[in-house]
Amino acid sequence: MEHSFIQYNDRRIHYQEEGKNNQTTIVFLHGFLNSLDVWAPYTYSYMQRVHVIAIDLPGHGLSDTYGEVHSMEFMAYAVKAVLDECGVTSCVMLGHSMGGYVALAFADAFPRMLKGLILLHSQALADSEEVKEKRLLACQKVYENKSAYIVNFIPELFYKENREINRDEIKDLEEDSLHITEEGIVAAQKGMAVRSSRTYILSQSDFPILFILGKHDSRIPIELGMSQAALPKYSELIMLGNSSHMGHIEERNYLKIKIYNFLQSCYLM
Repeated sequence: MEHSFIQYNDRRIHYQEEGKNNQTTIVFLHGFLNSLDVWAPYTYSYMQRVHVIAIDLPGHGLSDTYGEVHSMEFMAYAVKAVLDECGVTSCVMLGHSMGGYVALAFADAFPRMLKGLILLHSQALADSEEVKEKRLLACQKVYENKSAYIVNFIPELFYKENREINRDEIKDLEEDSLHITEEGIVAAQKGMAVRSSRTYILSQSDFPILFILGKHDSRIPIELGMSQAALPKYSELIMLGNSSHMGHIEERNYLKIKIYNFLQSCYLM
Protein backbone atom coordinates (compact mmCIF):
# COMPACT_ATOMS: atom_id res chain seq x y z
CA MET A 1 0.00 0.00 0.00
CA GLU A 2 1.36 3.39 -0.96
CA HIS A 3 1.30 6.00 1.82
CA SER A 4 2.41 9.54 1.06
CA PHE A 5 2.63 13.02 2.56
CA ILE A 6 2.28 16.50 1.13
CA GLN A 7 3.47 19.75 2.64
CA TYR A 8 0.45 21.93 3.30
CA ASN A 9 0.83 25.29 5.08
CA ASP A 10 4.28 24.24 6.34
CA ARG A 11 2.98 21.00 7.90
CA ARG A 12 2.11 17.55 6.63
CA ILE A 13 -1.05 15.86 5.39
CA HIS A 14 -0.96 12.09 5.08
CA TYR A 15 -2.83 10.20 2.37
CA GLN A 16 -3.00 6.86 0.59
CA GLU A 17 -3.38 6.43 -3.16
CA GLU A 18 -4.02 3.20 -5.05
CA GLY A 19 -5.11 2.23 -8.56
CA LYS A 20 -4.03 5.54 -10.08
CA ASN A 21 -4.27 4.19 -13.66
CA ASN A 22 -7.99 3.50 -13.37
CA GLN A 23 -10.57 5.79 -14.94
CA THR A 24 -12.91 6.37 -12.00
CA THR A 25 -11.81 8.03 -8.76
CA ILE A 26 -13.28 7.85 -5.27
CA VAL A 27 -12.00 9.92 -2.34
CA PHE A 28 -12.63 8.67 1.20
CA LEU A 29 -12.86 11.10 4.15
CA HIS A 30 -13.06 9.52 7.60
CA GLY A 31 -15.06 10.67 10.60
CA PHE A 32 -14.11 12.20 13.93
CA LEU A 33 -11.48 10.21 15.88
CA ASN A 34 -10.86 7.91 12.90
CA SER A 35 -8.13 7.78 10.28
CA LEU A 36 -7.75 6.62 6.69
CA ASP A 37 -7.08 3.11 8.03
CA VAL A 38 -10.82 2.66 8.51
CA TRP A 39 -11.16 2.45 4.71
CA ALA A 40 -8.61 -0.35 4.21
CA PRO A 41 -11.21 -3.04 3.36
CA TYR A 42 -12.70 -0.76 0.68
CA THR A 43 -9.31 0.21 -0.70
CA TYR A 44 -8.29 -3.45 -1.02
CA SER A 45 -11.58 -4.29 -2.75
CA TYR A 46 -11.59 -1.38 -5.19
CA MET A 47 -7.95 -0.73 -6.08
CA GLN A 48 -7.86 -3.08 -9.09
CA ARG A 49 -10.78 -1.26 -10.73
CA VAL A 50 -10.89 2.21 -9.15
CA HIS A 51 -8.47 5.05 -8.42
CA VAL A 52 -8.78 5.24 -4.62
CA ILE A 53 -7.56 8.11 -2.43
CA ALA A 54 -7.99 8.10 1.35
CA ILE A 55 -6.89 11.10 3.41
CA ASP A 56 -6.04 11.65 7.06
CA LEU A 57 -7.83 14.89 7.86
CA PRO A 58 -5.84 17.51 9.82
CA GLY A 59 -5.12 16.45 13.39
CA HIS A 60 -6.06 12.82 12.69
CA GLY A 61 -4.04 9.76 11.78
CA LEU A 62 -0.59 10.81 10.64
CA SER A 63 -1.63 14.32 9.55
CA ASP A 64 -0.45 17.28 11.60
CA THR A 65 -2.53 19.58 13.78
CA TYR A 66 -2.60 23.16 12.52
CA GLY A 67 -4.24 25.30 15.16
CA GLU A 68 -6.94 25.65 17.79
CA VAL A 69 -9.78 25.25 15.28
CA HIS A 70 -9.86 23.05 12.16
CA SER A 71 -12.80 24.50 10.27
CA MET A 72 -14.54 22.37 7.66
CA GLU A 73 -13.39 24.86 5.03
CA PHE A 74 -9.77 24.56 6.13
CA MET A 75 -9.94 20.78 5.95
CA ALA A 76 -11.64 20.93 2.54
CA TYR A 77 -8.75 22.99 1.17
CA ALA A 78 -6.31 20.45 2.61
CA VAL A 79 -8.22 17.75 0.70
CA LYS A 80 -7.99 19.87 -2.45
CA ALA A 81 -4.21 20.12 -2.01
CA VAL A 82 -3.96 16.33 -1.89
CA LEU A 83 -6.11 15.93 -5.00
CA ASP A 84 -3.97 18.49 -6.84
CA GLU A 85 -0.87 16.51 -5.88
CA CYS A 86 -2.52 13.35 -7.24
CA GLY A 87 -3.58 15.07 -10.47
CA VAL A 88 -7.28 14.53 -9.79
CA THR A 89 -9.68 16.85 -11.62
CA SER A 90 -12.92 14.94 -10.95
CA CYS A 91 -14.03 12.36 -8.40
CA VAL A 92 -16.80 10.92 -6.32
CA MET A 93 -16.25 11.95 -2.70
CA LEU A 94 -17.44 9.95 0.30
CA GLY A 95 -17.50 11.52 3.73
CA HIS A 96 -18.37 9.75 6.96
CA SER A 97 -19.87 11.94 9.70
CA MET A 98 -17.31 14.78 10.13
CA GLY A 99 -15.85 13.75 6.78
CA GLY A 100 -19.28 14.45 5.28
CA TYR A 101 -19.17 18.00 6.66
CA VAL A 102 -15.76 18.41 5.01
CA ALA A 103 -17.09 16.94 1.76
CA LEU A 104 -19.95 19.47 1.76
CA ALA A 105 -17.46 22.31 2.30
CA PHE A 106 -15.45 20.90 -0.60
CA ALA A 107 -18.60 20.78 -2.76
CA ASP A 108 -19.25 24.42 -1.87
CA ALA A 109 -15.76 25.52 -2.93
CA PHE A 110 -15.11 23.13 -5.84
CA PRO A 111 -18.44 21.87 -7.20
CA ARG A 112 -17.12 21.19 -10.70
CA MET A 113 -14.67 18.62 -9.35
CA LEU A 114 -17.43 16.34 -8.08
CA LYS A 115 -19.04 13.63 -10.17
CA GLY A 116 -21.00 12.57 -7.11
CA LEU A 117 -21.18 12.88 -3.33
CA ILE A 118 -21.80 10.22 -0.69
CA LEU A 119 -22.91 11.33 2.78
CA LEU A 120 -22.38 8.39 5.13
CA HIS A 121 -24.06 9.00 8.49
CA SER A 122 -23.75 12.74 7.86
CA GLN A 123 -25.97 15.73 7.10
CA ALA A 124 -25.88 19.34 5.96
CA LEU A 125 -27.28 21.41 8.85
CA ALA A 126 -25.17 23.43 11.27
CA ASP A 127 -25.00 22.46 14.94
CA SER A 128 -27.79 23.59 17.22
CA GLU A 129 -26.83 25.62 20.28
CA GLU A 130 -27.37 22.52 22.42
CA VAL A 131 -24.96 20.45 20.31
CA LYS A 132 -22.40 23.25 20.34
CA GLU A 133 -22.48 23.24 24.14
CA LYS A 134 -21.99 19.46 24.16
CA ARG A 135 -18.95 19.83 21.92
CA LEU A 136 -17.38 22.39 24.26
CA LEU A 137 -18.05 20.08 27.19
CA ALA A 138 -16.41 17.24 25.25
CA CYS A 139 -13.33 19.42 24.77
CA GLN A 140 -13.05 19.81 28.54
CA LYS A 141 -13.35 16.03 29.01
CA VAL A 142 -10.60 15.44 26.46
CA TYR A 143 -8.17 17.65 28.35
CA GLU A 144 -9.17 16.10 31.68
CA ASN A 145 -8.82 12.47 30.57
CA LYS A 146 -8.44 11.74 26.87
CA SER A 147 -8.32 7.96 27.29
CA ALA A 148 -11.56 7.83 29.28
CA TYR A 149 -13.27 10.07 26.73
CA ILE A 150 -12.24 7.81 23.83
CA VAL A 151 -13.17 4.47 25.39
CA ASN A 152 -16.60 5.85 26.24
CA PHE A 153 -17.11 7.54 22.86
CA ILE A 154 -16.12 4.85 20.34
CA PRO A 155 -18.41 1.95 21.42
CA GLU A 156 -21.43 4.28 21.45
CA LEU A 157 -21.00 4.75 17.69
CA PHE A 158 -22.03 1.12 17.13
CA TYR A 159 -25.49 -0.41 17.38
CA LYS A 160 -25.65 -2.09 20.78
CA GLU A 161 -26.49 -5.44 19.16
CA ASN A 162 -23.27 -5.25 17.12
CA ARG A 163 -20.77 -4.29 19.81
CA GLU A 164 -19.79 -7.83 20.69
CA ILE A 165 -19.54 -8.86 17.02
CA ASN A 166 -17.40 -5.80 16.29
CA ARG A 167 -15.35 -5.88 19.49
CA ASP A 168 -12.05 -6.25 17.58
CA GLU A 169 -12.89 -3.32 15.30
CA ILE A 170 -13.91 -1.23 18.31
CA LYS A 171 -10.64 -2.05 20.08
CA ASP A 172 -8.64 -1.10 16.97
CA LEU A 173 -10.50 2.20 16.66
CA GLU A 174 -9.89 2.99 20.33
CA GLU A 175 -6.17 2.24 20.02
CA ASP A 176 -5.85 4.37 16.87
CA SER A 177 -7.77 7.23 18.51
CA LEU A 178 -5.42 7.27 21.49
CA HIS A 179 -2.63 8.42 19.15
CA ILE A 180 -4.55 11.60 18.30
CA THR A 181 -3.40 14.53 20.40
CA GLU A 182 -5.75 16.44 22.64
CA GLU A 183 -5.14 19.47 20.42
CA GLY A 184 -6.17 17.55 17.30
CA ILE A 185 -9.36 16.27 18.91
CA VAL A 186 -10.36 19.69 20.24
CA ALA A 187 -9.58 21.45 16.95
CA ALA A 188 -11.96 19.11 15.15
CA GLN A 189 -14.72 19.52 17.74
CA LYS A 190 -14.46 23.31 17.56
CA GLY A 191 -14.41 23.19 13.76
CA MET A 192 -17.62 21.17 13.68
CA ALA A 193 -19.23 23.53 16.19
CA VAL A 194 -18.70 26.60 13.98
CA ARG A 195 -19.60 25.03 10.64
CA SER A 196 -22.29 26.61 8.47
CA SER A 197 -25.46 25.01 7.20
CA ARG A 198 -25.02 23.76 3.64
CA THR A 199 -28.47 22.49 2.73
CA TYR A 200 -28.28 24.77 -0.32
CA ILE A 201 -25.52 22.52 -1.66
CA LEU A 202 -27.99 19.65 -1.61
CA SER A 203 -30.74 21.58 -3.41
CA GLN A 204 -28.46 23.29 -5.97
CA SER A 205 -26.12 20.45 -6.90
CA ASP A 206 -26.08 18.99 -10.40
CA PHE A 207 -24.21 15.87 -9.29
CA PRO A 208 -25.93 12.84 -7.72
CA ILE A 209 -25.88 12.48 -3.93
CA LEU A 210 -26.13 9.19 -2.07
CA PHE A 211 -27.37 9.33 1.53
CA ILE A 212 -26.52 6.34 3.74
CA LEU A 213 -28.39 6.25 7.03
CA GLY A 214 -28.36 3.88 9.99
CA LYS A 215 -31.74 2.85 11.38
CA HIS A 216 -30.31 2.92 14.91
CA ASP A 217 -28.15 6.05 14.53
CA SER A 218 -28.84 8.42 17.43
CA ARG A 219 -26.57 11.10 15.96
CA ILE A 220 -28.28 11.43 12.57
CA PRO A 221 -32.02 10.84 13.06
CA ILE A 222 -33.72 9.00 10.21
CA GLU A 223 -36.27 11.77 9.71
CA LEU A 224 -33.50 14.36 9.28
CA GLY A 225 -31.60 12.26 6.75
CA MET A 226 -34.73 11.44 4.76
CA SER A 227 -35.81 15.08 4.60
CA GLN A 228 -32.40 16.10 3.26
CA ALA A 229 -32.40 13.24 0.74
CA ALA A 230 -35.48 14.85 -0.82
CA LEU A 231 -33.60 18.07 -1.65
CA PRO A 232 -31.17 17.18 -4.49
CA LYS A 233 -32.07 16.92 -8.15
CA TYR A 234 -30.57 13.42 -8.22
CA SER A 235 -30.40 11.46 -5.00
CA GLU A 236 -30.41 7.94 -3.66
CA LEU A 237 -31.05 6.74 -0.13
CA ILE A 238 -29.78 3.59 1.56
CA MET A 239 -31.21 2.65 4.94
CA LEU A 240 -29.05 0.26 6.96
CA GLY A 241 -31.34 -1.73 9.22
CA ASN A 242 -28.58 -3.21 11.38
CA SER A 243 -26.35 -0.15 11.88
CA SER A 244 -25.92 2.84 14.12
CA HIS A 245 -23.25 5.39 13.12
CA MET A 246 -20.61 3.02 11.70
CA GLY A 247 -22.39 1.30 8.84
CA HIS A 248 -19.19 1.07 6.79
CA ILE A 249 -18.01 -1.40 9.45
CA GLU A 250 -21.29 -2.81 10.74
CA GLU A 251 -22.62 -3.67 7.25
CA ARG A 252 -19.39 -3.49 5.28
CA ASN A 253 -19.98 -6.20 2.67
CA TYR A 254 -23.31 -4.74 1.63
CA LEU A 255 -21.96 -1.20 1.41
CA LYS A 256 -18.93 -2.20 -0.64
CA ILE A 257 -21.26 -3.21 -3.45
CA LYS A 258 -23.65 -0.29 -3.12
CA ILE A 259 -20.89 2.35 -3.03
CA TYR A 260 -19.13 0.81 -6.03
CA ASN A 261 -22.37 0.75 -8.04
CA PHE A 262 -23.10 4.39 -7.20
CA LEU A 263 -19.56 5.38 -8.18
CA GLN A 264 -19.91 3.74 -11.59
CA SER A 265 -23.31 5.32 -12.22
CA CYS A 266 -21.94 8.81 -11.48
CA TYR A 267 -19.30 8.41 -14.18
CA LEU A 268 -21.90 7.26 -16.71
CA MET A 269 -23.97 10.46 -16.38
